[in-house]
Amino acid sequence: MTLFLPVWKGFRVTTSASVPGLARDLSSHEPRHGQPWLAHLRQAVQQARQHLLGLQKEDGHWVGELEGDTILESEYILLMAFLGRERDPRVAKAARYILRQQLPEGGWNNYPGGPAELSVSVKAYFALKLAGHSADQPYMRRACEVIRSLGGASRCNSFTKFYLALLGQFPYANCPAVPPEMILLPRWFYFNIYAMSSWSRTILVPLSIVYAHKPVRRLPPESGIAELFLEPPTTPLWPHPPTRRWLTWTNFFLVLDQLLKQIDRLGPGPIRRLALRRAEAWMRERFADSDGLGAIFPPMIYTVIVLRCLGYSERSPEWRWALQQLEALGIEDGETLRLQPCLSPVWDTALSTIGLVDSLHAVRPSPDDKQVIRAALDRSARWLLGREVHRRGDWSLANPHLEPGGWFFEYRNAFYPDTDDTAMVLMALAKAGHAVTPDGRPAAERGLRWLLGMQNSDGGWAAFDRDINRQLLTKVPFADHNAMLDPSCPDITGRALEALGHYGYRLSNPQVQRAIAFLRRTQTSAGGWSGRWGVNYLYGTWQVLAGLRAIGFDMADPLVRRAVGWLCKVQQPSGAWGESCRSYDDPRWAGQGEPTASQTAWALLGLLAAGEAGSDAVRAGINWLLDHQRPDGSWHEGPFTGTGFPRVFYLKYHMYPVYFPLMALARYLLEVGRRSPAGTAANPPPGCAWSASSS
Repeated sequence: MTLFLPVWKGFRVTTSASVPGLARDLSSHEPRHGQPWLAHLRQAVQQARQHLLGLQKEDGHWVGELEGDTILESEYILLMAFLGRERDPRVAKAARYILRQQLPEGGWNNYPGGPAELSVSVKAYFALKLAGHSADQPYMRRACEVIRSLGGASRCNSFTKFYLALLGQFPYANCPAVPPEMILLPRWFYFNIYAMSSWSRTILVPLSIVYAHKPVRRLPPESGIAELFLEPPTTPLWPHPPTRRWLTWTNFFLVLDQLLKQIDRLGPGPIRRLALRRAEAWMRERFADSDGLGAIFPPMIYTVIVLRCLGYSERSPEWRWALQQLEALGIEDGETLRLQPCLSPVWDTALSTIGLVDSLHAVRPSPDDKQVIRAALDRSARWLLGREVHRRGDWSLANPHLEPGGWFFEYRNAFYPDTDDTAMVLMALAKAGHAVTPDGRPAAERGLRWLLGMQNSDGGWAAFDRDINRQLLTKVPFADHNAMLDPSCPDITGRALEALGHYGYRLSNPQVQRAIAFLRRTQTSAGGWSGRWGVNYLYGTWQVLAGLRAIGFDMADPLVRRAVGWLCKVQQPSGAWGESCRSYDDPRWAGQGEPTASQTAWALLGLLAAGEAGSDAVRAGINWLLDHQRPDGSWHEGPFTGTGFPRVFYLKYHMYPVYFPLMALARYLLEVGRRSPAGTAANPPPGCAWSASSS
């Protein structure tokens, strides 16, 4: 295998004439001042670079806040109430944060700008009541009305119902059965736990213990939420109302659910006791080398509940560890407390490293500044190398002969490395020059082998496992979190190709060919690709175009031209791009939404990869970034542009509007500077505009 460091070769430049109608839409973007435009562009890159450098931690890593919706604070309060700690000062702070996120009409949404969502609103309302807020308050009455208009608390998703059952507001009999015996099923059995996504696995194994024990803390009536139900909570919700026919997989699993509950009434037998011991051992094994089970919020919450069910003392090491990992996700800000779903240091560090290298190539610093930047890059690379995975995790069951390697998302999560972070770290090491050092080369080679070994049978890449795509699993009653599977997705497949391209992989490689075939099959009729881990079609389309460019794909291919045409079609008159999380519910929203710096950068990076550096679309997008840069070198961003579970849970990465715009400006500057005499320009390229005030 040949390792080499990438050199930015010139992108093939096409004009806006290749995209009919583009010049008409962006014709207003003319220069407004006489100051040399390239100097302003360089200044913007330098400011963004300095801002990014200022965010680096002493040991070399970066980590920004990872923001979710209010289910995090709500579930924290519900847990504290289950433990009898609802008067804890942190509960009051979390409740104040929840109240500040309430929509004017009374509910709560799962992304800014979205409609009120039933399960999010029920949890928020219940959390506020547990924190001492009276149902008679006007804001609580508005919330109650919204929840009832959405169908009432009985229509919440399964995970919400379990929280209600913990606190005596909903019967376990109406919660879906999560039998711990699942853990005893062999891997060849269709419904074994390793046929589920890794995040579902880490949630459902502890939840199965909770289901077997069915713990309840009884609350006084005034703390309950009876007013949120349109019918008594004990009303059976089975059978599922038919649409055209009764014989459906959904109803089959509902029948099976009822049978399992009848068996439960016989009491715990030897098989149940064995399953519970196995489930506990499974959890304890994955406590090692991890910032909590799975290092993500939902299983960390359930871990605490499981320890209470199993009789662990609150003074035990396991109990203290579980609470410590959970509380490490909290951010206290004055009188409020908010929680993160997990921490993102590996992801943020890899992307920051890439952005820093891009800026170094685009704007040559002074010798002193260059020394500072190189030292920062060396520290970040060493930090990333120290996070390489060296043990086997769940992924190895489908890859028993694959050597451990790769990287995870958080500070510690050794059982669950993922292909997305691995690909990004591989690119960061290559671009920073650490893929050929004595320490870096072996890690990069292991990471490459692991990444290649994780390719799915359909040619694409998923996040954590191989071939987790059994569609019937999405029909089971507890699968309504819309994340039961971990199938191949275009965004990760594109990123894997981009990483492979940095290490010499080209079109002749059979695995590359299979990946390209997958991308051909998954392109939408409009020309873009969906994004599983970022919102949404803008994210997926950027990643695919960048990946295709990196492995030497012909960027004049109709596959690419359709994608370029779609990106130009959805560009806004201002020159920016934006896409709402609503596009997951309704594809007609693809590429539509409030403009954001990160999504504008993604579209620009995709167009640059496709050879469109000279197009009006790119010039207008660059101009928008310049006009919206803040004095500290960053960009403001309100909407959520990250994805956890599509249609259920979304994310806001607070560092996205730092390193992504930096990458876009730096890579564009390389192209403009390369085509300008002596690397300067007295005036902006035709069609560009700039604003001195943005500096």
